[in-house]
Amino acid sequence: MQPLAGFQSVDGILDFAIEKEAEAHDFYIDWSGRLEAAHLKELFLTFAAEEQKHKVTLERIKQGTAFLPSASQVTDLKIVDYLVDIGPTPDMDYQEALIIAMRREKSSIKLYTDLAAISGDDELKTIFQALAKEEAKHKLRLENEYEKDIYREN
Repeated sequence: MQPLAGFQSVDGILDFAIEKEAEAHDFYIDWSGRLEAAHLKELFLTFAAEEQKHKVTLERIKQGTAFLPSASQVTDLKIVDYLVDIGPTPDMDYQEALIIAMRREKSSIKLYTDLAAISGDDELKTIFQALAKEEAKHKLRLENEYEKDIYREN
């Protein structure tokens, strides 16, 4: 991974973020095809579509389109902070899929928070803060699913 301090331009930062959204999209598409459980496939395809939207948003911003961030705050349940780190497997169960997805979203939040910190441009900083918030919404949805389906079962 390229160090965040190594960016030479706003376009370089945006290109990096676009690449990361494409990787996230591809991850969810790839694993949706490997999973056996229909509800997991659907969950991962939903996240793939959302990551694709983020990529398109970043591409539009790069082309000069204005971006209006949401003002709403997002709660962090911090569930993933207390779970064992695992890797994806073709036969992973619902709990494992949720953990992996939560960790990916947490990493995306950190990425956008870090990009906002180094951007040096107020507009770009606002964009990355808004994207961090979008990823936080994804993480919250996953944490709510985990709490509803996993914690209540145990």
